[in-house]
Amino acid sequence: MKGILFLFLIFLGILVSCKGKEEKSIPAGKTLNGAGATFPYPLYSTWAGAYYKETGIKVNYQSIGSGGGIRQIAERTVDFGASDMALKPEEVEEKKLLQFPAVVGGVVVAVNLPETGEKKLVLDGEALCKIYLGEIKSWSDAKLKALNPDFNLPDKPITPVYRSDGSGTTAIFTHYLSDVCKNWAKEVGYGTSVSFKTGLGAKGNEGVANYVKRTPYSLGYVEYAYAVQNKMQVADMKNAKGKVVSPSVEAFKEAASSAELNPEKHFYAWMTNAPGERAWPIAGATYILLAREKVETNKEVVKFFDWAYKKGDNVALQLHYVPLPEEVKEKIRNYWKSQGLY
Repeated sequence: MKGILFLFLIFLGILVSCKGKEEKSIPAGKTLNGAGATFPYPLYSTWAGAYYKETGIKVNYQSIGSGGGIRQIAERTVDFGASDMALKPEEVEEKKLLQFPAVVGGVVVAVNLPETGEKKLVLDGEALCKIYLGEIKSWSDAKLKALNPDFNLPDKPITPVYRSDGSGTTAIFTHYLSDVCKNWAKEVGYGTSVSFKTGLGAKGNEGVANYVKRTPYSLGYVEYAYAVQNKMQVADMKNAKGKVVSPSVEAFKEAASSAELNPEKHFYAWMTNAPGERAWPIAGATYILLAREKVETNKEVVKFFDWAYKKGDNVALQLHYVPLPEEVKEKIRNYWKSQGLY
């Protein structure tokens, strides 16, 4: 009997030990590892630096693209994944994940058109669709001239640049094209990786920005912060209301106001082609993904993003992102509470 009791105590000790390792919280001096979307990288890296100074906890974020972020959290190789394309509620359930938005931003079309000088080029969804389908091949195309009657557009071939890696920025851009162009929806569709009909591929927002910057007569889609940081020419866009709008925090915010961010759907929503008068047409939220069973690690990740919601809004605005409205932040905190994380 004593032998059985002894073995039972050893077994109990192993269970407690294993549970202790699994549920161990992350003390100061340790690191949270995240990976995914390049779209929010400038913001997450800035938040991480400030968080480390305040708490001693490092947040190591690798900008490998949304496709990589989804894959790595699905394989449980990172503490959190990040994606600019929200997973559908059924995908969140199937992969046993949690999902919530972190911030809102805009995708813009950067151009390298030496002849424009200080003038702003105007594009619309149809023109972008035809450029990326290979139907508009020259800057002197009649459609582009009609949108830009004051420009003397050159008779030069257009070089479209797209993301070669799995990308949430691509998902937002192609979702917009699918919204406004039936041929795009039929022939290409939307997602983190699609088969572009023409153009050249580059890796990450950084890669597209660099390629466009050094290639005259090219254009490419990038997150707005990358265009600003690289001092690139950015096209204005004609939105769903037919208004010509410039990219700005206010225009991104108006686009975001039309989205329904519902915790019961793990906040799944699109913000493209939004109906507001001044809404930027290619806007989107960027999301965080957590492995549902990693409760203690998730609590630490949640602490970081709660800190960012409370103290990171000014930094977000300085980097041209839109902080989430307070009512959405409260919905997210309640979502965390429902999972025992807050």
